[in-house]
Amino acid sequence: PEFTCMELYVQYKDYNWMMNFTEKLLERICIAVNGCTESVVDGKTISFKAPYRRLPILDAIKEKTGYDLNGKSEEEIRQVCKELKMEEIDDTMGKGKLIDEIFGEFCEGTYIQPTFITDYPVEMSPLTKMHRSKPGLTERFELMVNGKELANAYSELNDPLDQEERFKEQMRLADKGDDEAMIIDQDFLRSLQYGMPPTSGIGIGIDRLVMLMTGQTTIQEVLFFPQMRPEKVVKKDAAAKYVELGIAEDWVPVIQKAGYNTVEDMKDVNAQKLHQDICGINKKYKLELTNPSVNDVTEWIQKIK
Repeated sequence: PEFTCMELYVQYKDYNWMMNFTEKLLERICIAVNGCTESVVDGKTISFKAPYRRLPILDAIKEKTGYDLNGKSEEEIRQVCKELKMEEIDDTMGKGKLIDEIFGEFCEGTYIQPTFITDYPVEMSPLTKMHRSKPGLTERFELMVNGKELANAYSELNDPLDQEERFKEQMRLADKGDDEAMIIDQDFLRSLQYGMPPTSGIGIGIDRLVMLMTGQTTIQEVLFFPQMRPEKVVKKDAAAKYVELGIAEDWVPVIQKAGYNTVEDMKDVNAQKLHQDICGINKKYKLELTNPSVNDVTEWIQKIK
């Protein structure tokens, strides 16, 4: 299940400040909950006492796999994936996605004690400010605890020209078939053109945080129940209405899970976004459906109009 995320934005600070803030925050929370800086989760003692280890992501990969990816091209990294016998790699993945897959398979689950993974390559961080002293890297960190990501943070990219180029690169990845690539957000670009001060942001998974602090191993143990609001009955169109648009019936539950419960809900949506949403669900839940093309999705929407 998705975890609830708390977003925090701080002006005139950078990601180093945010790391200091985060480790002190978690240390204080742990003391408030447990009376000390340690919490026991599934038999493992996790210490939230600051400071936490800080490890660049490419160094983490080298440490766990023996491969140094610094300065390597996309094709060289793809060859490394083959040598590591990674079966989920395909031609739609760009350099950033390949690095992410390597880290996810060989590194992420090994960090039990709080560890800041830092200095992500620009290909992995389309919304992040370039690192001020390390070319090709960005000012971003993820906090790993008990083998999972607890927080994601970075210095916000506030240069509209740089941001537009990042979005264009994401669209090139989308054209290759990357269903997780971002679309160009013109409203966001226009906002940046008006001006954005130096800012850092962090997202913290609150449900995961509560699990760690209270020693719970399942998310169900920390969710509020019963929910203190009446059950909502969501109107959904029958599958036949979607099929009339040329949509395969197997895709109807996926489209509705993405939030498009009626064909009318799809009327004004951006085709690229709808494609990204449903292909992401297909991949996440391993449904093994054949992804439609962006052109297919465009035709669906045009038939509604």
